[in-house]
Amino acid sequence: MAQISTTEKPQMQQIDLNTLNLQQLTQLKNQLDQELSIFQESLNTIKMARSKYSASKEALEQFKGDWNEKQILVPLTGSMYVPGTIKDANNVIIEIGTGYYVENDLNSAKEFFKRRIEYVQEQLEKIEMMGIEKSKIRDTIREVMEKKLTQFSKELQAKKREAE
Repeated sequence: MAQISTTEKPQMQQIDLNTLNLQQLTQLKNQLDQELSIFQESLNTIKMARSKYSASKEALEQFKGDWNEKQILVPLTGSMYVPGTIKDANNVIIEIGTGYYVENDLNSAKEFFKRRIEYVQEQLEKIEMMGIEKSKIRDTIREVMEKKLTQFSKELQAKKREAE
């Protein structure tokens, strides 16, 4: 019996896929396809965030506390820079989200990015696991649809033979 497993989420109801008609199975499969598409978009966004946090952490690893008064190039865009001078090499300003910035010492900033990378990685793994589960369900739906189509085709052939 083909069923959608919901053992991890008991508040959801189980559905015996064999009791659904082709139209219902198609709708369910299309819904899962949409959800998988959203999961993929979420994964891409989270991977970009992880990359951004990793790059920031790596930049801080290269940063030296004795760089006061050092001349640097400050990026204005991805391809445009202006000259600048480091005034306080022991403190940096980091974006903590949604346009909010805080000043931190180097070690606190490194720890912040380390925690963010770990958190984003956990979220990435959760979404990947949900995507895998949804893919398995979609594959099961496809199998049931194929079985029903094969059965329908056999019934049509039998009716044609009877009519002859």
